[in-house]
Amino acid sequence: MSLSALVQQILDFVKEHQAWAPAIAGVLAFGESFAILSLVFPATLALVGIGIIIGASDIPFWPVWIAASIGAAFGDWISYWIGLKLENTAHKVWPLSSYPELIERGEQFFKRWGIWSVFIGRFFGPIRAVIPLIAGTFEMPFVQFQIANWTSAFLWSFVLLAPGFTALKYLW
Repeated sequence: MSLSALVQQILDFVKEHQAWAPAIAGVLAFGESFAILSLVFPATLALVGIGIIIGASDIPFWPVWIAASIGAAFGDWISYWIGLKLENTAHKVWPLSSYPELIERGEQFFKRWGIWSVFIGRFFGPIRAVIPLIAGTFEMPFVQFQIANWTSAFLWSFVLLAPGFTALKYLW
């Protein structure tokens, strides 16, 4: 099945089962934020599409936005925790061992930007897949990580959902 067909199936499901929109948005955002899984998870396009669907329907924006934000934050949180537990062996574990260049770029990005790497990294696909994990392996202080994690999760999900919602709800 192609990526576009999968995204279309997700969007069709949301149209048919609108009550599930927050839960679906949360699961999609979690998958998009979880270490490495985000490389193969079509959540960004699906979340933009869900924003359009909620703008064209009676689905309330706030529950979907909050669910997506929580899903994204938990995906990064668990990735951070995995990094803490695996420490310096994270790059040797599959599937991370299949992406050594991505791990190396993520480490360089983290060393350069520190706490900001967690915030900024959320908005860049390939880096998003490894930054929380790397933050854990480098033992970034928990509170600093969570501040960057939660603020970026709420902003990221808003950036994905709001344009379609706003355009269809208020401009047309």
